[in-house]
Amino acid sequence: MIVLRPALTALALLLVALHPAQASDREAPMLAALVAEGKLPPVEERLPALPKLADFGTEQTLGEYGGTLTMLMARARDTRQMTVYSYARLVKYNRDLELVPDILDRVEVLEDGREFVLHLRPGHRWSDGEPFTADDFRYWWEDVAQNKELSPAGVPTELLVDDTLPEVLFPDPVTVIYRWQAPNPRFLPALAEATPLYIFMPGHYMHLFHARYSKPEELAARIKQTGSRNWAQMHNNMGRARDADNPDLPTLEPWMVTNRPPADRFVFERNPYFHRVDAQGRQLPYIDRVIFDITQSGLIAGKTAAGEVDLQGRYLRFDEVTLLKSSEKKHGYSTLLWRIAKGAHLALYPNLTVDDPVWRGVLRDVRFRRALSLAINRYELNRVIYFGLAIEGQNTMLPGSPLYDLERRSRWSKFDLAEANRLLDEIGLTERDSRGFRLMADGRPLEIIVETAGGTEEADVLSLISDSWAKAGIKLFIKPLSLDVLRNRIFGGRTVMSIGSGLENGLATPDFVPSEIAPVDQNQYQWAKWGQYYQTKGASGEAPDTPEGVLLMDLYDAWFASGDRQERADVWQAMLDLHADQVFSIGLVAGVYQPIAVRDGLANIPQDGIWNWSPGAHFGLYGMDRFYFTDPARRGLAVRPGNGG
Repeated sequence: MIVLRPALTALALLLVALHPAQASDREAPMLAALVAEGKLPPVEERLPALPKLADFGTEQTLGEYGGTLTMLMARARDTRQMTVYSYARLVKYNRDLELVPDILDRVEVLEDGREFVLHLRPGHRWSDGEPFTADDFRYWWEDVAQNKELSPAGVPTELLVDDTLPEVLFPDPVTVIYRWQAPNPRFLPALAEATPLYIFMPGHYMHLFHARYSKPEELAARIKQTGSRNWAQMHNNMGRARDADNPDLPTLEPWMVTNRPPADRFVFERNPYFHRVDAQGRQLPYIDRVIFDITQSGLIAGKTAAGEVDLQGRYLRFDEVTLLKSSEKKHGYSTLLWRIAKGAHLALYPNLTVDDPVWRGVLRDVRFRRALSLAINRYELNRVIYFGLAIEGQNTMLPGSPLYDLERRSRWSKFDLAEANRLLDEIGLTERDSRGFRLMADGRPLEIIVETAGGTEEADVLSLISDSWAKAGIKLFIKPLSLDVLRNRIFGGRTVMSIGSGLENGLATPDFVPSEIAPVDQNQYQWAKWGQYYQTKGASGEAPDTPEGVLLMDLYDAWFASGDRQERADVWQAMLDLHADQVFSIGLVAGVYQPIAVRDGLANIPQDGIWNWSPGAHFGLYGMDRFYFTDPARRGLAVRPGNGG
């Protein structure tokens, strides 16, 4: 049996016992007036009986209450970023990338990963004060996930093992059991994602919009009031926890949205029932309000440089660091540089499922892919575009991952034009046209059109690659497209090669599902049709038809079948080795820096961090509920007037 429990439980009790905060200090001042007026219970009655002690690590300090933190976003739907940054999950990743309980008090993993016993925190409440219990899990499981009108696609795939549903039990108000006939190693990781698998909903609120629980005439009135087509659409729209766009929807996050779209400002205020505390037993978050001001994405760097934000990472680019640095002293902020933790910042994707039979034959020859990789001068790319600060090499794990291997990152990535030309000659691409470019078997010149949905950065990178590829007899053309058009062309087999970011998770552990390195998603540009085949269960696309593609799928299945962590680690290593050897994608550089603008006096933000969607949830990994202002004047800052404020 494996038990996930807070590693700091005993320490928490000791610290709180030795250094208890005064009762008045445990109450955020903005809530104290409501308590005094009898509109809100005191904090002792709002916290769970077993609150979560937040992990401050070694670099964070106990903070002070108050203040309003402002960020910039480019569209109203970016309210969903608040759910990412807040990072309150049933279980979550800590800074060592270990799964630990958060909303849950503890998790028991039994029968080699076939059974999971989820233990809730007694006395935990939703943001409206209603109890958070097993009934909220029951409501989602029985009335939402298995309701064909609300979930036409069926139960989420993360809950299926061999296409079989789990047995779900609710033995008491604070216990939920998920049980499968075979191991389900992706269950807990799915709960910890930046966009998590939600397996609970506030049933007491959602009953208002469900046909099973509402009188027909009341339901009809609500459908009309919300402008919905039917009750199912209304229910789904009103219950989107991820989107944080319904101020009436109870939440377990540290802040809750207070206004609806459309608006050019969204205000999030502290959740009086949030479950985390600091080492003195003071309820988090420290900051009272978070504001998202909506503006054009192209203006965000300039507005950040003008000092209009307190914290900004999203929509800032590495090539804007000079602008940001130049205005720091004048406008009172610092620009931190966090490593982006993708397997590659940029990678080339030869389309192994392209329709053109000649190109398909060329791209499926591993010697050709290796030659393309060897003919790229990554040192030059790094120095010219990234000031020598990036990590050169292939699209694979980064230092910091237990699966990292320096040899895999460097394999077939050294700039070696002689070897590249030798491999191309060995393939038989020896004939050349009058310009010196090689000819394919059907007489066409070896001209590779690299399609991109990126901007100037990708164009600059491809321009440098074009120069070195020309020395290997390969002509490169750049074809800019919108993202939707690019994806449709790749999915349809019309694209020969594309460029994009590499593995989203360059810090994987054996517990992460190896879905990014298996052909199971059509959004993997190197084998989109294989991914289609898997996702549609054979209804469209093509089954993997190379020995390497079949082997990847066999390894992927073996990871799911194993209940042993070391066996899953061995599967990961085998899949990563296969990628390094076969060069399914051609990584260029990784670890590019993400600029993070931080207001002077905004504390508990690490100087050196990672900026990544998964794992990390951007700011989420570092506990945004623990950020605070050191300046008393900033802690007393009122919300500025404006739309939604």
